[in-house]
This record gives sequence, C-alpha cells and structure tokens, in this order.
Amino acid sequence: MNVKIEDSWKSVLADEFEKDYFKKLTEFVRGEYLSGKTIYPAPKNIFNAFNLCPLDQVKVVIIGQDPYHEPGQAHGLCFSVENGVDLPPSLINIYKEIESDLGRKSITNGDLTAWANQGVLLLNATLTVRAHVAASHAGHGWETFTDAVIRAVAQTQKNVVYMLWGSFAQKKAEMVDKNQNLVLCSAHPSPLSAYRGFFGNHHFSRANEYLVQHGKEPINW
Repeated sequence: MNVKIEDSWKSVLADEFEKDYFKKLTEFVRGEYLSGKTIYPAPKNIFNAFNLCPLDQVKVVIIGQDPYHEPGQAHGLCFSVENGVDLPPSLINIYKEIESDLGRKSITNGDLTAWANQGVLLLNATLTVRAHVAASHAGHGWETFTDAVIRAVAQTQKNVVYMLWGSFAQKKAEMVDKNQNLVLCSAHPSPLSAYRGFFGNHHFSRANEYLVQHGKEPINW
C-alpha cells in the first residue's frame, strides 16, 4: 500500500501497511471522509507528526489519546492546535508547567510544530476523529498502528525521552527499554488530574538534562 508518509517512517512501517488491519483501517477512514461527515484532521495532516519528525531525529516521544474534535484544532500533533485557535485546557496546563519548571514562558500560541521540528514526536494513539464525537475512530486499528510506531522508535533509537502522562499513555511503557531510554510518568495535564501530579513533575527540565548528558541538543520548549 502506498501511504504518503515521510520516507524513514515509510521504510520502518512498511510491513504494517500491508497487514489486513491497516487495509481495513484505511477503508474505514476513507469512507468516513467521503461520507459527508466532518472528520479531523484534514487528510493532508493525518501523518503530520511523522512528516515533521523523521525517525532518526526522534529525541522525545509524547503520547496523546485522541485528536481534538472541534473546528480548527486537530492538525496531526497531539496536544497541539493550529495558530489562532484558543488554547485547550490541557495545553494551558502544559505551558504552566513549562513556565514553572524552566522559569520562562513557552510559545504563546497553541501550534507545537516548533517542538516537532526539534525531534519531539507528538503522537496520538488514534490519528483521526469525527467532529464533536470524542474517540469516534478508536477501536478501528489506529491503536495497533501507533503501538507499532512506538515499538519502531524503541527498537531503532536509543536515549529517547518518553513523556507518558496519564494511565493510558503509561501502558505504553512496557514497549520501551528503560535501561536505554528515559521514561517519565505523571498524571495527565487535563484539568481533572493536573493537580494530582502533573504540576511539579519537572519533565521538561529532566528531559533536557538527559538529552544533554547523552550528547543531544536540548529542546527549546
């Protein structure tokens, strides 16, 4: 199957694209876009996280669950929204933690493309969603695909920082060798849980310290 995705990812994920689950997933997603329903993100942005962050450049992996499902939000990067869109509550809390942790403000808009360009893989477990219906594309195969993505990073890249926020993301830790990478776990930045351990987790400074220790450029969060 000819999937339009950045070459390094296309190579390492080639076997996934030929599996029955991915073919069924493709049929489902294509059908959703053609049905007249509003689906996010725009088709060109489904693999945005991969196109902006080639496999050999991955330094940090942040795992989200589902794309935002309101207009102008989802553009293929977890927790990120397009420039000019109001900041979602979880992203507001991420920025609060960065300011507390690093002593300076982060970028002022919600577009995290600059992080992706520095080697932060902003990966949602599910890559598409129906407008206004959270998790509407869950359970159709995306999770199998994105688990393969995490395994591909874990098997080919060392000294990567994994930021796993909330119980859903933390389940992915079993795919990562903790002796060769840094796995950081905390509560989710959602307003429902941020005060139960996300605030004060110092993940951003800890990530940069680890990257520098292993000869990598830190992230300008």
